[in-house]
Amino acid sequence: MSLSTAGIEVKSSHRVVRDGVELVSSMRFAISLLSILAVASIIGTVLKQSDPYPNYVNQFGPFWAAIFRTLDFYTVYSAWWFLLILAFLLISTTLCLVRNTPKMLSDIRSWKDQVREGSLRAFGNKGEFPSTMPRQDVVARLTELVGRSRYRWVTRDKDGATLIAAKAGAVNKIGYIFAHSAIVIICLGGLLDSNLLIRAQMWAQGKSLVQGDAVISQISAKHRLSASNPAFRGYAFVPEGSDTSAAILNFQNGSLVQDLPFTIHLKKFHVAYYSTGMPKLFASDIVVIDPKTGKRIDATVEVNHPFSYKGVEIYQSSFQDGGSKLKLTGYPMAGQSAASFALAGEVGGQASLSPAEADKTVGDDVEFTDFRAINVEDMSDAGGQRDTRGVARSNLRRDLERQLGAGVKLGLNKDLQNVGPSVQYKIRDRDGQAREYNNYMLPVALEGGERVFLSGMRDTPDGPFRYLRIPADDDGTVKQWMLLRAALADPAARATAARQFAVSALQQNDSPQLQNQLELSAKRALDLFAGAQQSNNSKAPAGGFQAIADFVSASVPAAQQKKAADLLLRMLDGAIWQLWQVARQQAGQPPATATPEHARFIRTAINALSDNFYYGAPVYLQLDSFQQVQASVFQLTRSPGKTVVFTGSLLLVLGIFSMFYIRERRLWIWVKDMPDGGSNILFAVSTSRKTLDFEKEFAQLRDRIHKIVSPPPR
Repeated sequence: MSLSTAGIEVKSSHRVVRDGVELVSSMRFAISLLSILAVASIIGTVLKQSDPYPNYVNQFGPFWAAIFRTLDFYTVYSAWWFLLILAFLLISTTLCLVRNTPKMLSDIRSWKDQVREGSLRAFGNKGEFPSTMPRQDVVARLTELVGRSRYRWVTRDKDGATLIAAKAGAVNKIGYIFAHSAIVIICLGGLLDSNLLIRAQMWAQGKSLVQGDAVISQISAKHRLSASNPAFRGYAFVPEGSDTSAAILNFQNGSLVQDLPFTIHLKKFHVAYYSTGMPKLFASDIVVIDPKTGKRIDATVEVNHPFSYKGVEIYQSSFQDGGSKLKLTGYPMAGQSAASFALAGEVGGQASLSPAEADKTVGDDVEFTDFRAINVEDMSDAGGQRDTRGVARSNLRRDLERQLGAGVKLGLNKDLQNVGPSVQYKIRDRDGQAREYNNYMLPVALEGGERVFLSGMRDTPDGPFRYLRIPADDDGTVKQWMLLRAALADPAARATAARQFAVSALQQNDSPQLQNQLELSAKRALDLFAGAQQSNNSKAPAGGFQAIADFVSASVPAAQQKKAADLLLRMLDGAIWQLWQVARQQAGQPPATATPEHARFIRTAINALSDNFYYGAPVYLQLDSFQQVQASVFQLTRSPGKTVVFTGSLLLVLGIFSMFYIRERRLWIWVKDMPDGGSNILFAVSTSRKTLDFEKEFAQLRDRIHKIVSPPPR
């Protein structure tokens, strides 16, 4: 029986109805839907699903991000068009089954015994042998042979002839029924596990999505789903020592609260790391509490090892900081004061800055967003040597390898180092725009023994951090650099440092006029570097090396700019050294001695002072101590369609196996009486797929028939 790709033909006076039913029930329509679903699944696999929308804007840009959002590419598997295609595929495959299953069952039961002698001669695989034995004896021998060859057979007597109709492997058509039934069952399971039931509840019960952030316990009933919800997939954030009895179901335009039939209490979170700093194992020790019976069940949830209770699967999804307690010291990054202040906060909360420390253009609150106790970084540069610029430098060779994904990786000497704890926080300006900062608690040792405190800054949530490197002083703190920064902002301290530089740079017999000129030049360099003097081509006061470069390009001929810049930089080094001495004297500290370590400190300090103009923070927060609190992120699912999908998958395997590995074979043997008392044997064989095995089987069967019906030797 050949299968038709056409659909069901209904008798209707409306042509649209006839064509619509024929199209939906046709095999070509089902195959087209399967192809579209395959492409959609590729999009859902390649494109990370359910991320915050700003992440997609940063990745694709505003134009394409908006188009992809309109097409629901960020939530493919719950998109309306995906579910609609799934529903049409369910209907189309069901109609195909309804149309073809009766024919196949009838074909399985049929012996096809209406053939004639002439039609058998038209077969490609046939044979004919005469025999001296009577017809009854030949039929008896042949039916025994057919039975031994694992054929089922029947005999039909027709006017002096007997037809033996046999068949084997007819159940391969069951494979078609199984495979198409599997598609129907899998689609049904997919619809059961989709958010279709949730949307139906929202429509029937008047539920609506929550917009923005809110406390779960304070969310009203119109934004909550009952614990009897038959299907859901949500997430729960549980800090150590805390409980939760609800999960959050995320949608594109908001979220719903899913009440659970139990309470989860997180006793302890465990995490182990590889040498690269990546977590190799994380697990949660939980207690599941049944509110109706008071029963408490201890369990451990690991990755790929969920715990199930009342039909809800609890998976270990990820982990985050659960509100670690932080103690910090704040240092002003602008103004003439170097006085520090204490600050306390916790991750996920806010801490207020006093007006004395907060700049006028910046808000008074610090939002602590994350804390990491371990930060393993690769400190090697592109040549495999130790990176002298810290973790902010990018290794181009390694980045290219990561993107290209070569099968054979180049040998790189990685210098992995744990640079200690770090804290991440945001400071918002008056317009609500935030800059994010990432500060390390301990100084990082660079090549040559230099130690710097790293403070990262970025303007966008997914952008890279740009690091300010503050040199550590002899006591391993940032206090000396903070003294130097405050002194640079003090006009009187700059004037004193310029005068001391001029005195130390000249001999005693040099003229006072030369000393005055050198003092004025040093003061101008300090003023430019401090941002106190506007350069000729700058519309606003700017400091650091940029201000000096603008001054040189505007005031010095092009042929002499390099020489003038080198002279100003050498002058700046000496003036900053004297400025440090002035700052130490004002703080009641002894003068610093001229050592290679202090010279290196001044060079790094000058770079940090220049970068400070781009830092954009009113204060620098130094982490002093912490009390870490971990939190687990659980994925909670109730999937009634899981068993349905597993059943469909099993049927699909059985169906494909039946269709590809079981061959249907039909055998007809026509035994006819001859006038001399003997008989003539004509046989033919057909199969649904001709293979080399079939040709071999036909040759063996032909030889056996010939051997049976041939007369024995005299």
